[in-house]
Amino acid sequence: MTGPADPGGVTGLRRFRPAGVRDRNGGHRSTLIALGSTVVVFGLLLAVVLNSPGWPLIQKSFLNATYLADSWPRQLEAIGTNVQLFLMAEVIILPVALLLAVLRSLPGPAFFPVRLLAVLYTDFFRGVPSVLIIFILGFGMPTLGLPGVPIDPFFWGVVSLVLIYSAYVSEVYRAGIESVHPSQEAAARSLGLSRAQALRHVVLPQAVRRVIPPLLNDFIGLQKDSALVSFIGVAEVFRQVQIDESASFNFTPYLATAALFLLLTVPLARLTDWLAARSRQRQHGGFARCPRDGATRPRSCGSKACTSRSASSRSSLGSIWRSPSTK
Repeated sequence: MTGPADPGGVTGLRRFRPAGVRDRNGGHRSTLIALGSTVVVFGLLLAVVLNSPGWPLIQKSFLNATYLADSWPRQLEAIGTNVQLFLMAEVIILPVALLLAVLRSLPGPAFFPVRLLAVLYTDFFRGVPSVLIIFILGFGMPTLGLPGVPIDPFFWGVVSLVLIYSAYVSEVYRAGIESVHPSQEAAARSLGLSRAQALRHVVLPQAVRRVIPPLLNDFIGLQKDSALVSFIGVAEVFRQVQIDESASFNFTPYLATAALFLLLTVPLARLTDWLAARSRQRQHGGFARCPRDGATRPRSCGSKACTSRSASSRSSLGSIWRSPSTK
């Protein structure tokens, strides 16, 4: 004789395992396989490099501890200039790019010249290589000799980075604005808000929250591109490395500089991945707070409270969908 159904008990959990919940034995097995394959692959790569004919020369030219200890303090001091460039440019880029995105999203034929200017700006600064813009502004603007125009290369380095990355970040903002459903703005307008108020209080908060991970990706690129201003004479870390290399004819300081940039960018990259994963989890509803004990578990955890709540939600949604008054 068949026993009673148990949709929310142990049998149901065995048949269906929600996302984020893995079998313990399967998880250990996957971890061991991943660890073993990683050791094999990196071991083979290390063996190929160490047994190559030019490895002693590479070790002498790029992995010299003496030159590393000599140049490391100067690089730590020079990396502060890159951090200043990045922070100053980022503070200006965020509002400028948001303004560009809003101007490009303005509806109606009366705003066509504004949209055209925004498109031309974005296409120009995204199409021209960054190093050319830095060269043109860094060497061209001071040559004009206009009164009141700064000649400091640091200033023009910041201006160049702001102009370049405002074009990129404005497209990220615009994608976020267009991802907000038009019904959101329509609902705000029906409540009496003007178009500007709906954009400020309804559309932009949702758009900015959705584009935080890609914005952080752009700022990782901004951190790296801060080294390009060395070409116009800014004494930042890459310029300092060039000076050290020309004095010692050893390339170890270049690897030290690469390590410094990794220390700056890798934490931000991991933060970007975490924010993207959390955003996907919220959109797809991977986890929820259980009404029985308040603990955070995957949806359909099997408790009676969750089962009854989800069933009541489905029935209420079904009745609303079938109701003629909601059409």
